[in-house]
Amino acid sequence: MSESFHSARFGKRVWLTNHAIEAMAKRHVTLAEVEILVEQGSIREKGHGHAWISHHFPARGDNLVCAAVVVGDTLIVKTIMVDWQQRQPQ
Repeated sequence: MSESFHSARFGKRVWLTNHAIEAMAKRHVTLAEVEILVEQGSIREKGHGHAWISHHFPARGDNLVCAAVVVGDTLIVKTIMVDWQQRQPQ
């Protein structure tokens, strides 16, 4: 993991995995957009310590942008997705 920033919202360091960085490049998502996503996005718990954070960016045509994250001592962004759709829990 080579990219990181501090999240005021979570009060911890945010690390991006190499996979997330590659996904960002492939999907043309900037680090600034990921920072906004983390700070302002909607959070949906996936299970203990795992969540999705999604955010609508009006200037992007491939919304929602979503990060799959692990929340612990730090917040780890595992991957970045676009055109994400929330599924209703079953």
